[in-house]
Amino acid sequence: MAQPEQIIGIYERKAGEFDTRRSRALFERSWLERFAALLPAKAAVLDLGCGHAEPIAAWLIAQGFGVTGIDTAPTLLTLCRQRFPAHDWIEADMRGLALQRSFNGIVAWDSFFHLTYDDQRAMFETFRRHAAPDAALMFTSGPAHGEATGDHAGEALYHASLAPEEYRLLLAEAGFTVVAHKANDADCAGHTVWLAQRKA
Repeated sequence: MAQPEQIIGIYERKAGEFDTRRSRALFERSWLERFAALLPAKAAVLDLGCGHAEPIAAWLIAQGFGVTGIDTAPTLLTLCRQRFPAHDWIEADMRGLALQRSFNGIVAWDSFFHLTYDDQRAMFETFRRHAAPDAALMFTSGPAHGEATGDHAGEALYHASLAPEEYRLLLAEAGFTVVAHKANDADCAGHTVWLAQRKA
């Protein structure tokens, strides 16, 4: 079975394939629009696991938001800086992240779910610490508690998910209210999506 500690190395080794294969069709648009509707104009957005910035960060930038992207793959971050040099791209692990600033929006699309159960639980304090009042938070997970193995350019990728009930509890404990949630969204390539907002 795929191991979580392999994730960082895989995305760096396969950066070129990831850039080539990642769909730009923006099947995520409806969720991004709901996320953006919760943000003020020119919002500061933290993109955790930003990859090569396309299409998620690129769409956010096109809406006039300022993006700070976090990723562990230097090659992917180089692509981000080449494509969007006016924005901030930081090599860091989302686990234990401490940027000493807050954001109007936080997104962890197809990244947070590579963490182990305990690392996911700990991330809710990281979300809280970086969330401004009324901040929007959006992330993808699995539909139910369990581990799974995916494939990326021939490499096995670790995925994990907590139960929906636990995500709701962790969000509430971190001061977030669930705005929308859908498991296996057929209109979003089968993604399970959470959208929440920090209570003012």
